[in-house]
Amino acid sequence: MSVAAFTLRGRNPDVLSCIANLSNDEVFTPPEFANRMLDTLAQAWAADHGGASIWANPDVTFLDPCTKSGVFLREIAKRLIDGLAGHIPDRQARVDHILTRQVFGISITELTAMLARRSLYCSKFANGQHSITRQFNSEAGNIWFERIEHTWKNGKCTFCGASKEALDRGDDRESHAYAFIHTDNIQARVSALFGGNMQFDVIIGNPPYQLDDGGHGQSAAPIYQLFVENALNLEPHYAVFVTPSRWMAGGKGLNSYREKMLADRRLRSIVDYPKLYEGFPGVKIRGGISYFLWDRQHSGPCSIQTIWDGEPTGPAVSRYLDAFDVLVRRNEAVPILEKVLARNEPKLSQRVSTGKPFGFRTFFHGKSNQKGLQNPVKLFGSQKISWVAREAIEVNSHWIDRWKVLMTAVQGTSAAVETKFLSKPIIAEPGTACTETYLVAGHFDTKQEAKNYARYLSTRFVRFLVSLRKATQHATRDVYSFVPDLPLDKAWTDTKLYARYGLSAEEIAFVEEQVAAQETDLFDTAADD
Repeated sequence: MSVAAFTLRGRNPDVLSCIANLSNDEVFTPPEFANRMLDTLAQAWAADHGGASIWANPDVTFLDPCTKSGVFLREIAKRLIDGLAGHIPDRQARVDHILTRQVFGISITELTAMLARRSLYCSKFANGQHSITRQFNSEAGNIWFERIEHTWKNGKCTFCGASKEALDRGDDRESHAYAFIHTDNIQARVSALFGGNMQFDVIIGNPPYQLDDGGHGQSAAPIYQLFVENALNLEPHYAVFVTPSRWMAGGKGLNSYREKMLADRRLRSIVDYPKLYEGFPGVKIRGGISYFLWDRQHSGPCSIQTIWDGEPTGPAVSRYLDAFDVLVRRNEAVPILEKVLARNEPKLSQRVSTGKPFGFRTFFHGKSNQKGLQNPVKLFGSQKISWVAREAIEVNSHWIDRWKVLMTAVQGTSAAVETKFLSKPIIAEPGTACTETYLVAGHFDTKQEAKNYARYLSTRFVRFLVSLRKATQHATRDVYSFVPDLPLDKAWTDTKLYARYGLSAEEIAFVEEQVAAQETDLFDTAADD
């Protein structure tokens, strides 16, 4: 039986390095990236086992609970084939042992099941003519897939939250009811799939990121956290997952997950790729990606390493993740933030409005002119200025006749690197309101206070603090939670702010490297002289 497929890595191209992704939700992991994760695993194992190699242990078991291309299983098998040569000298016996006793997968679709088997067994059927092992009686081998259905209640799946309207669509299309997360007893589910009381030493994977139920971008609900939670519930020795990094500071429906992860002392290391496209070239995942190593026996700080343009931005730093209510991703930012928070000042999140500050949705537009309106109010909208009757404004109507500073609720670009973080402030004179395109960042008695506030929001210092909480394009009031609410009887500048908080020359340089300058002298306002 030939096992040459495991020795042909040098051939170009490796099909798993150039295969197209199914979607931005179901992203194939490049082999090089998978191997970085496996290197991290191997280093942790060696540190915990007196320098021993995990690849030389014939008893270690591995599970990919969301296998797509099969890259993790293939790369693990390749390493084991080399590592177990001394323990099982006969190559075919070694391959048979690895494929039947050590590597297991749960595929997310029928197509990926066949693809993963092709990657691991060199045949879409584990017992097929071209399979590199003859030890399986079933077509699936140790890569399981069977179609299961969602459990609907009140129009939603009770396990993943999928919309019945979108995904209850018949047997001829994928249900996207992933087996690993559609259960209330994950241990029983895994035992049923593979037989016996399965206990995996390593669970590793790249789960689907969000529901494929018609949602778009940030409106789609994330589900990767459900895979992680069930994996940890199986209590492996190690868990290694790559996911979007949005969970660290934001993300729809991720608050509980973030709280649990930040408080979990078993998180041993995180390697973070904040730059767009860097972790997975060609795949647009806003906020970047990261992978973590969870160690059941670890209890302490977590090592944080940031990768930028292929290189570490500095040495890894061990720190407790729950020092703040979000994970501050860059190690260099932590001492700056600590200096700011040490003064115990009120924060702007208490001043900035929630969404729909005047009750109008983004798509709402008033009249194109004031004609026919006895008490017209100027309305700042998504693309133009329009006019509405004062009596039509029922939410926060007492703000209409105050000076206001407006900030867009969404701010971001398609660039690989974000450097602005907030839009240019708009000073709105009395007699104005806005749709939910904007937040009312503050309202004031005088024009000068509004101008001073707008200048403050435009400083690099403020936008740097915002960047520590802003994981996506959305700039909700929460992103202002680290920004001090300072007196507005003076015009704040970066120089004054750096001095106020005692930033060092190195810290100032870091802030200005991360945040581009923004005009602070002129602001859009119809009331300017």
